[in-house]
Amino acid sequence: MNPAQRALWYIESHLAEPMTLDEIAAIGGVSRFHMVRAFAAAVGLPVMRYVRARRLSEAARNLAKGAPNILSLALEADYGSHEAFTRAFRDQFGTTPEAVRAATCVNHLTLQEPILMESTMLDDLKAPRFETAKAFLVAGLAERITCDNGAIIPGLWQRFHQEVAGIPARVGSVAYGVCCNGDDAGNFDYIAGVEVADFSDLPRGLGRIRIPEQRYAVFTHTDHVASIRRTVNTIWNQWLPASGLKAADAPNFERYDEKFDPVTGNGGFEIWVPVRE
Repeated sequence: MNPAQRALWYIESHLAEPMTLDEIAAIGGVSRFHMVRAFAAAVGLPVMRYVRARRLSEAARNLAKGAPNILSLALEADYGSHEAFTRAFRDQFGTTPEAVRAATCVNHLTLQEPILMESTMLDDLKAPRFETAKAFLVAGLAERITCDNGAIIPGLWQRFHQEVAGIPARVGSVAYGVCCNGDDAGNFDYIAGVEVADFSDLPRGLGRIRIPEQRYAVFTHTDHVASIRRTVNTIWNQWLPASGLKAADAPNFERYDEKFDPVTGNGGFEIWVPVRE
């Protein structure tokens, strides 16, 4: 079983018990940093958001069946009070626990069903090469990415290609898609940018990141850019756990050279994953 599969098994078999990201990562045999990325790559949701959505969905079912004690359901769902549970329930479903109990059904709710892992990984991921990249600077358009807005990345690149000529102190013609400043909820900053010599003359509002000197496993993605998630899922949930290496807590990025065609999405690119012994 890969880390995401182990996490799903643990979550579903311990749903009524307290659990932390550290515990889930330990079950998966990886670090918190690795688990956050592996789970999101495989499932499309941050791991603890999935836990919360599953618990609230089960609570909603119990309410529809007439559960009399909302506080008991709140405690089972790992909420410390009726009020905290009600806030989370309303955020998840747009209604209150009392309203669901009164309606005696959940047909109007979008419940989070258990996710059964299926084979969404590549059978023929080519072995990476390893490089130790020197530190460099990237500047470009940046957005904070969550599980709800990941679809904005293609539009970010479209804007980037319209504005790239205005980025001062550009170095070379390679473009970078940098994932950085991630948190335990699976959110991260994404910068569609280019290498620059320095940040001093950059227009206000551009994102910027210093990529540190770091060892990387470099994978070549030859298919259309739209299939990147499958490659990323395979890297984090299959190759990395089997490699004997660990994920380094550093930015990872896509590298697009002159062979990549931003109009068609074809031509291939590289995925650079920071690793350590």
